[in-house]
Amino acid sequence: MRHIMTGLALAAGVALGAGAAFGQAAPQAAPGAPPSFWANEWPNTNFERTSVENWGDIRGGGPPRDGIPAIDAPKFVPVAEDGEITDREPVVTVEIDGETPRAYPLRYLVWHEIVNDEAGGQPYAVTYCPLCNSVPVFDRRLDGKVYSFGVSGKLRKSNLIMYDRETESWWQQATGEAIVGDMTGAELVQIASWQESYAEFKARNPQGLVMAEPPWRRSYGTNPYVGYDSASRPFLYNGEDPPHGIPALARVLKVGNRAWPLERLRKESEITEAGLTITWKAGQASALDTRRISKGRDVGTIRVRDAAGNDVPHDIVFAFAFDAFWPEPEGKWMLGE
Repeated sequence: MRHIMTGLALAAGVALGAGAAFGQAAPQAAPGAPPSFWANEWPNTNFERTSVENWGDIRGGGPPRDGIPAIDAPKFVPVAEDGEITDREPVVTVEIDGETPRAYPLRYLVWHEIVNDEAGGQPYAVTYCPLCNSVPVFDRRLDGKVYSFGVSGKLRKSNLIMYDRETESWWQQATGEAIVGDMTGAELVQIASWQESYAEFKARNPQGLVMAEPPWRRSYGTNPYVGYDSASRPFLYNGEDPPHGIPALARVLKVGNRAWPLERLRKESEITEAGLTITWKAGQASALDTRRISKGRDVGTIRVRDAAGNDVPHDIVFAFAFDAFWPEPEGKWMLGE
């Protein structure tokens, strides 16, 4: 997995030190006690409050705190004026009632992981963990207060740990739950969003807006994790493989505590069960396959709607990540017949 370590270094814009070299795990704290070096790095974080049972599950991912810089208040351009993003490239679509639909290209998210934005008076965070392929969008409001999020540089079960700048609590990106600090136990509300190809977004929203290229020196349009979604094992993950013979890095649709394997959705194209209608359509490139994101293999677009036709909050994650955070029997695998 040398290319993954290289990708982490590139995403941070810094070279990895010897302690994070390929094949060497970052120093780990003894289970049951918060590490003093994290307390020194995070003097404003309340380590006395936590839901983490095993501190050994938390690792440094390579880049330091904010080494992967989150984006605040991004700029947008009309899709008719954008000439950079190719049709097959994946974007995250957010549609707020009464507002012009917005697209957040993964060509930017893969280098920044969090975008703090607001539309129609609703503040939200578009988040992306390349190592889990998870892209939930969260409402940034809790108990009447608005929070903003950054990248901690830490991973738990190979999943991004975010932090809020207001209390410096740590949040699990896959679940939206605060796991360390004053906010421990709080949960962010996921809002409806979906991944689709840029061509699909433009066709449906000819007056739509697309996030403009951030003012950072990054190789936008390229994938720093070349071949990751074809790897046999996740990066910095010691858990078991998913059940039912599902490959660890196979994509699954997650809705609540249920998971539908992408291969089932690809074969059936449309499924109606558990009160949902799920569709799969070809045309969207993987952001974690080839060096050029636009050349990635086709993973298709999934839409999830309820009985009334409303889009339902969901995520497309790697199977190991679903199993790590929603293990059986809490997690339900929707395998069909």
